[in-house]
Amino acid sequence: MNHPSLPLQYARTRRFTLGRPRSFTLSPDGGRVVFLRTRGGQDPVTCLWEMDVASGRERLIADPGSTDEQPSQTEAVRRERAREQSVGITAYSTDDRVRRVAYALGGQIWLADLDDGDGRVRPLPAHGPAVAPCLDPSGSSIAYVSGGALRTISTRGLTDQALAVPEGSQVTYGLPEHVAAESMGRQRAFWWAPDGARLLVARADVTRVQRWYIADPADPARPPVEIAYPAAGTANADVSLWIIDVSGGRVAVDWDRRAFEYVTAACWSGPEPLVVVQSRDQKTMRVLSVDPETGATAVRRQDTDPCWVQIVPGVPALTAGGRLVWTADLNDTRRLLIDDIPVTPPGLNVREVLGTDGETVLFTASAEPTETGLWTYDPDTGSVPFADGPGVHHGHRRGGTTVVVAESLDHHGAHITVHGGQGQEVPITSFAETPVLTPRIELLRAGGHELRTAVLFPAGHVPGSRRLPVLMDPYGGPAAQRVQAARDRFLVSQWFADQGFAVIVADGRGTPGRGWSWERAIHGDRASTALADQVTALHEAADRHPDLDLGRVGIRGWSFGGFLAALAVLREPEVFHAAVAGAGVYDQRLYDTHWSERFLGHPADDPAAYDRSSLIDDAPRLRRPLMLIHGLADDNVNAAHTFRLSSALTATGRPHTVLPLPNVTHMTPQVKIAEKLLIVEADFFQRTLSTFRAPDRAGGEAVR
Repeated sequence: MNHPSLPLQYARTRRFTLGRPRSFTLSPDGGRVVFLRTRGGQDPVTCLWEMDVASGRERLIADPGSTDEQPSQTEAVRRERAREQSVGITAYSTDDRVRRVAYALGGQIWLADLDDGDGRVRPLPAHGPAVAPCLDPSGSSIAYVSGGALRTISTRGLTDQALAVPEGSQVTYGLPEHVAAESMGRQRAFWWAPDGARLLVARADVTRVQRWYIADPADPARPPVEIAYPAAGTANADVSLWIIDVSGGRVAVDWDRRAFEYVTAACWSGPEPLVVVQSRDQKTMRVLSVDPETGATAVRRQDTDPCWVQIVPGVPALTAGGRLVWTADLNDTRRLLIDDIPVTPPGLNVREVLGTDGETVLFTASAEPTETGLWTYDPDTGSVPFADGPGVHHGHRRGGTTVVVAESLDHHGAHITVHGGQGQEVPITSFAETPVLTPRIELLRAGGHELRTAVLFPAGHVPGSRRLPVLMDPYGGPAAQRVQAARDRFLVSQWFADQGFAVIVADGRGTPGRGWSWERAIHGDRASTALADQVTALHEAADRHPDLDLGRVGIRGWSFGGFLAALAVLREPEVFHAAVAGAGVYDQRLYDTHWSERFLGHPADDPAAYDRSSLIDDAPRLRRPLMLIHGLADDNVNAAHTFRLSSALTATGRPHTVLPLPNVTHMTPQVKIAEKLLIVEADFFQRTLSTFRAPDRAGGEAVR
């Protein structure tokens, strides 16, 4: 078979996510699983599926069947914030019994009746364009957003009403503001009460937020898109919460909004909703219980931190008995708390709370940062591993049934199995493609901080046969890890290695998964520590592998990795000799309030922290080849970052390359562009690092 190259396959498969089951929901008895999956590894259209756990039979519920959907601007923004790269049914909701499923497609709401033998799917006459439809627990009504208004429609399609209408063009109900969706991980802005009689709804007023404009230079006739973007030190959206009755009554949720302007999370699974609010400096976080009759709040828990209180996905949550599930940093470990009592040991860092099933809590945690185990806690057994072998695990649980998603260094892709309450273990089929190459990964611990580091060589490389130029391939920031015990996380790194490089991937201080002091080592300075750790990993790898040529070192990255790449050639030109920097935050004052101020504080309070962590003033120091890449439609890291750095470089006479990408966002979803970018980068490094021939170490013929 004539396989495509890895860059083309990587782009066509959306990083090998197409065909992989995801977004699982289990019925209360654990007897069936609803999930999303495309029909093939290069099919971008996501379909709705159901599995019967007892038989293992999978059934297609809904197939949109087309790729020509044109999402509304609101839906496009939702997908960008969620990093959603497929089309079709990209999100859905169910009632509590999982008998009905609602989703939006083409601005219309669709309803699937799972108990109907024919799997009947029908549209509802909702106002459009409709986004974020969510069934109430009983399955009789769907709440959704259209035109910034929160509306409900009965599942019979007979009544459609507006529960909250925006008072002006700068107001929305039921949609998360930019920093909530992008920097807090809060993708929701309304929550049903368990009885379906009320909703907790967020109202966002962006009147005070500054306006930015994103134009498409490749299409000068197209007007710019206006966005409300709260850059560091500027005004945030005014976010309030309301209890809204389906009959139309409403009360305001009352808390000190001046002192706690961020709403980071909410849930409503008990008699009263829980809301998490955070101070602007992010050093104080409160869990509030809300009286649904009056809107009055009471502090259920407060956490403080001298740097920032970390937002952990999945909390707060409640067990069936009403016990509060939370996390806290204790003994330099992020630990699981049940009603304020730590139930996980020191050294086991909780990553995410995945849900509760009765009194059982399902969560992910790491004792070794390259691995993530799936754990459960219940009062009888305490905290025990459910799936914690070598690798990276995730999961879902209800009714005693657990879906386990497992990646490892031993196999491609994810193995997904359903573990039934009666002991059965059933796989869910993945249609994801098998990559055309297999990474060969050596994991090591570098330096006194034991930086988790991966080293990859070209396929067939014989130690001692030739000196290899080195390519650092980090992310290096607090949003993600790169060095994890999962084979397919290294596919692109291996492809670069096969182009003739020794590739090093290192997670320095500030990356997740290693406890309080590790994460906060970058507080007040996002540059120095991150860069020093990359240098340490490079030298450690070279000490262990003499084939690494430290006279030819490149570095590449995207987002924080792009910032790190540009930082490297500007501040350590004797160590790093070429860089490709994509979509980097080069002026920290231009990034959003919640993210920037978490690490650097308010720019008015500590402007020096922003100066230390920005690169514009470093422009005169450039003396190495640098390629800057940026999508011009990026509404997360605005292209102004790249153009300001480029302008400063030009003003000081420093040659460099700028590659602008019209109509490309922070995700780079276009197949051809995503493919060719990798090839362009490889060519750049081959030209800048491999243009001379290094002698064979054995003294034989020179090799490239």
